[in-house]
Amino acid sequence: MTRYRDLGLRVGLLQPGPLNAITDVDGVTVGMTTLIEGEGPLDVGKGPIRTGVTAIVPHEGIGEEPLFAGCHTLNGNGEMTGLEWLRESGCLTTPVAITNTHSVGVVRDALVSYELRGRRRGPAFWSLPVVGETYDGALNDINGMHVRAQHLFDALDAASDGPVAEGGVGGGTGMICHDFKGGTGTASRVIESGGGGRWTVGVLVQANHGDRERLMVDGVHVGEEIPISDTSSAWDDEERIGRAAEGSIIVVVATDAPLLPHQLDRMAQRAALGIARAGGGGANSSGDIFLAFSTANAGRMKSYKSGSGAENQEGPLTVDMVPDVSITPLFWGVIEATEEAILNALVAADTMVGRDGITANALPHDQLVEIMTKHGRGPDR
Repeated sequence: MTRYRDLGLRVGLLQPGPLNAITDVDGVTVGMTTLIEGEGPLDVGKGPIRTGVTAIVPHEGIGEEPLFAGCHTLNGNGEMTGLEWLRESGCLTTPVAITNTHSVGVVRDALVSYELRGRRRGPAFWSLPVVGETYDGALNDINGMHVRAQHLFDALDAASDGPVAEGGVGGGTGMICHDFKGGTGTASRVIESGGGGRWTVGVLVQANHGDRERLMVDGVHVGEEIPISDTSSAWDDEERIGRAAEGSIIVVVATDAPLLPHQLDRMAQRAALGIARAGGGGANSSGDIFLAFSTANAGRMKSYKSGSGAENQEGPLTVDMVPDVSITPLFWGVIEATEEAILNALVAADTMVGRDGITANALPHDQLVEIMTKHGRGPDR
C-alpha cells in the first residue's frame, strides 16, 4: 500500500502522529471486512460484489463508558444513524461503522447483536448505534445487499490499534473520489498547546465525493491537469449504462484532547474545511456527515443502558476540558488530517473494475508527483 507521504509529498504545517492514522489516538482501534467477488454484467443478488464494512472502536469500554461526542452535517443526502440521541445527550455509546447505502440497516442491527453477545442475561437493554454510509452502486451490486452481520462481527473482532488499511478496502471498497478510485483514508496530527498540553487528532474518511476538475492537492489544481478525457471516470461509465449518481463523504474525528460536546460539534464542523482544501464542496446529492469524539474523559461516566451501573452514579461528576482560547490548534488538526486522509484514500487505491466492466481508475502516482514538482510542491521542496 502506497500512501501520500510515501511519494515524498507533504501537506499542512502540523506534524502527523507515528502512524499518521486515527489509531494514533490512544485506545482507538479499527477493523475492516472487504468483499470482492465476481466480474462481468450485473446480476442483482449475485454480483459482482465490491463492498464491505469499516468498524471504529473509540475505546474498549464504549458499551459501558460513554464518550463525549459531537457531529455536523454539511449536506444531508445521506445517513448516519444514532445522531439524534448523540445530539441530545452529547455522548457516543457504541462503536462506529461505515458501509454502503443499502447495508446500513443490517450493520446497525449487527452492532446491537454484537453488544448483546458480551452482556449477561438480565433486564431489558437498548442501543442506538452509529452507522454511516456512502453509495457504491457504480462498482458494486448494491441492491444485492451482500453485507451480512458476520462481516461486521469480523471487522470488530479484527479491530487493532496498528496501521490502518486504506484505499479500496472495508466500507470504502467500491467508492470513487474526484472521479478516481477512492475509499478509506486516514491521517493524524499532533498538537502542541501553548499551555503545555500535547494532544492528538486522528481522522478516518470514507471518500466517495468530488469532481475531477476541482481536485486540489496541497493547493495545486491537480484535477485540471489530469482531465477525464485522459483518465476516464467511473461515474461517466455508470451514466452511459443508465444510472448516474453523485457520491458522499463520511468523516470520523477522534482526539485525546479533553473536549465537551459543544466543542466536539465545532471540531466536526472543521472537517468540511479539510474537504474543501482538497476540492470538495458539499454537492446537492452528497451526504457529507461528520462525527467527532474525545477519549479524554473515558471512565468518568457510566452508561444508563440497563445494568451498566449509571443508576448508582449520583451527584456531580468532574470532567476535564480545554478552554476555548486553546482550541484553534485542534481545529487545524482536524482540517489538515481530513485533507490528508482524503489524499491517502486516493493514493492508496488501486484501479478497480466493477459490475458491467465499469472501471474506477487509480490516481496515477508518477503524474501526481510530476504535477506537484512543476508547481514547486514536489518531493524536493
